[in-house]
Amino acid sequence: MNLLRRSERSQEILKITGDSLLIDDVVNVSRMGQVVDLDEKALQRVVRARTMLEKLVDSDAMVYGITTGFGRFSDINISRKDAIQLQKNLIASHATAVGDPLPAEAVRGALLLRINALARGCSGVRPQLLERLIALLNLGIVPIVPEQGSLGASGDLAPLSHLALVVTGRGEAYFKGKRMSGAAALAAAGLEPITLVEKEGLALINGTQIMTAIGTLAYYDAVNLLKASMITAALTLEAQLAVPDAFDPLIGQVRAYQGHRYVSEMIRCLIAGSKLIGSDSRKVQDAYSLRCVPQVHGATANALDYILSILEIEINSVNDNPLLFPEENKVLSGGNFHGQPVAQAMDFMAIAVAELAGIAERRVERLVNPALNGLPPFLVKEGGLNSGLMIAQYTAASLVSENKVLCHPASVDSIPSSANQEDHVSMGTTAARKARKVVDNVAAVLGIELLAAAQAVDFRGAENLGRGTAVAHQLLRQEVDFIEKDVILYPLVDKAIDLVKSGRLVEAVASEVNF
Repeated sequence: MNLLRRSERSQEILKITGDSLLIDDVVNVSRMGQVVDLDEKALQRVVRARTMLEKLVDSDAMVYGITTGFGRFSDINISRKDAIQLQKNLIASHATAVGDPLPAEAVRGALLLRINALARGCSGVRPQLLERLIALLNLGIVPIVPEQGSLGASGDLAPLSHLALVVTGRGEAYFKGKRMSGAAALAAAGLEPITLVEKEGLALINGTQIMTAIGTLAYYDAVNLLKASMITAALTLEAQLAVPDAFDPLIGQVRAYQGHRYVSEMIRCLIAGSKLIGSDSRKVQDAYSLRCVPQVHGATANALDYILSILEIEINSVNDNPLLFPEENKVLSGGNFHGQPVAQAMDFMAIAVAELAGIAERRVERLVNPALNGLPPFLVKEGGLNSGLMIAQYTAASLVSENKVLCHPASVDSIPSSANQEDHVSMGTTAARKARKVVDNVAAVLGIELLAAAQAVDFRGAENLGRGTAVAHQLLRQEVDFIEKDVILYPLVDKAIDLVKSGRLVEAVASEVNF
């Protein structure tokens, strides 16, 4: 499946072209600090668009956002002498986001995506503004951007304004781990504040980069969780002495979902060589949480494939307004800032990924409930004196229930703004933030399943595990011992969750099974 198209670029510096970013490029820049630079052809496009914009200004043409006010004030002409003050006022008045600061990786991702959008040469900014944004990214200046306040149309106006403040030497930022004023951060990095001119303020804030950055990073992590969920499910299947028939490729052939086939194949690889699978001759079939892993996990895989297609378009799109098309000599006012495509994809991702936890929690229940498995109650010796993993299952159930609340869609909501000029909005950033929280919760549930399944197979005989599950079990046991009696459990839970969330579980198993 095309869950993640990997970049084949090997250079240390990522060239920004405006239309060639991949998901892992965003991750490499946002999390790993990869350095970026502007492609020469992209620079030429930026220059052409700026030249066109300056001609429009010289002609005194009335063009929205360039020689007029914004939103409800779009019919008010702004003189050229007031253009710089207009841009300064725009950023100051729109910087109204509230709440905790977004993670640094999300802000860096938004910076990268805004650079990429401006590099398409439809926004009319000067090359020096792009160069300044690139400098912020490469030097490690991270604007402090509160996470709440975006309607998702006209783009992420409020949070992106906090990002833009720092470019002009205002607002606040982190630099080398310290929080300081935007002016101090620029000075510490050897940069001067930049004065925004015609269209540049609007070009910085009129876009979907906050929701898309959050969503892209959450998507990347969701792909890891899908793979981890197949590992934890396979380990549970062995602990439950599951019937292998449900994973026969013939079943996938007569219901031709790609995700179903993918998951079935991965499960077969993970349990290959197992002496536990199918070892209970009395069983004809298993409960749905075991038997329907290809159908449920496969549906999530199908959903993630769709979400990838949306994100790959959005990270390479121009979504401010108005847009300049120098070759056609047109300036067009439209609605590319509307985040509805991303909003729907984020709601879908929350729902699809939440199901990985929903079915995993049911598998955890089957592991700890002696009426369902023939194992010691709550997977511990001397039950009664010891509670074992009883309350770990409670935690998983709590997270699954929390996800049900978070999966209420944001994209079906709307509220009018700007005196009813902007009368339909996407709530895309709310959808992305919810999806991010769902992804975190799912990682925790899968960590609990990993812990419980490993405990269970130790009672069955871990030497009988399959090719991939043996690697997973061994990795966990390097950090978490078999639980002989009750101990303070949360450090062990945290270690299991970290193996899942960090990607180390998938990476280790991938050395044996090709994901």
